[in-house]
Amino acid sequence: SIMYNKASYNLFLVDFIRWLTFQACAYRGHDESPGSSNQGNFLHLVRFLASYSKEVNAVVLENAPRNAKYTSHTVQLEILTLLSSRVKEKIRDEIGTSKFCIMVDEAQDESKKEQMALVLRFPSTEGFIQERFLDVIHVTDTTALTLKKAICKVLSDNNLNVQDIRGQGYDGASNMRGEWNGLKALILNDCPYAYYVHCMAHQLQLALVAASREVHDVHNFFQNANFIINVVSASTKRNNELLANKAAETAREIELGELDTGKGQNQIGTLQRPGDTRWSSHFKSIQSLQKMFGATVEVLRSIANDRAASKYSRGDAVGALKIIMSFDFVFILHLMEKIMKITDVLCQTLQKKSLDILNALDLVSTTKVLLGKLREDGWDPLLQEVQSFCLKHEIDIPDLNSR
Repeated sequence: SIMYNKASYNLFLVDFIRWLTFQACAYRGHDESPGSSNQGNFLHLVRFLASYSKEVNAVVLENAPRNAKYTSHTVQLEILTLLSSRVKEKIRDEIGTSKFCIMVDEAQDESKKEQMALVLRFPSTEGFIQERFLDVIHVTDTTALTLKKAICKVLSDNNLNVQDIRGQGYDGASNMRGEWNGLKALILNDCPYAYYVHCMAHQLQLALVAASREVHDVHNFFQNANFIINVVSASTKRNNELLANKAAETAREIELGELDTGKGQNQIGTLQRPGDTRWSSHFKSIQSLQKMFGATVEVLRSIANDRAASKYSRGDAVGALKIIMSFDFVFILHLMEKIMKITDVLCQTLQKKSLDILNALDLVSTTKVLLGKLREDGWDPLLQEVQSFCLKHEIDIPDLNSR
């Protein structure tokens, strides 16, 4: 059998830390005292291994030398810092003498501290585009000068030269892309070849949100859809009822032969709320509402007729039911699903690390062509689909010829 000595134990601890970090698990427990029922992931992982080996158990935790337990927060942080340094060295070796681009974004963490994430984009020796997350840095504020100093320090600490920057990728905030005092301008002062590109996926998102708000019916549709989702998902009881209704509906359609069966098909999801920060969330929200339409209507009817529910809940349910059972709502639901199915492909593709500017422009042109084709030839198929959907869910279809 293998004899576990102090050196072997140290290697185990490093492996434990690597594993927990890779899985994004917390190390520490709320109560790590000997009598605690849950001492946290790190100590439990050590005890788990020790429970399978007398040799390991003989040198860990309580049985380890007093000055060599290596379970304190300080020691774990030192090991993490060393691992981080090795990763950064590996990234630096990958870059070699290549030029590189920087991509930067900043946001507040849970403790309300401003954090800046820095990603490097560069070609490998084989010519493939690589993206590597290099560091996340706490900054005192998000002014352009503060961000620029932080970026230069990180690059310098990793033996990278600002003069080798050949591109900058940020969002469109004024502190990032400002013509005179923005981060873009400050970097360009040091390196005139560091051309700035406003994140194209972000541009697409802003354009889609702005365009949808300009069309009042579409803007109201998203407002109403969000209201319906909030009413149905307001409690665990309602959400469980929604899932049960959908399961029953799916079983009934399979029995009638209206649905195909197979691995990965007919999985039951739930309603998803849209958010402007991620335009793809609008598409997912529309898809979920379309898929769960019948179950959603049943839940709203149940709430509206539930005398045990508050009058406000019943009133909201009646209002939501009136909206969702209207032809106009169903029509825009299907229209936006078709439009966003096209734009979502572009949105997802623009975020791929292997994409270059030429292919991105080609994809934009292709998307415009598909939208134009939908405008020219998509009316009749759309109307047939909406009418079929309305008949299935017993929604009144107005006389369109009289409009």
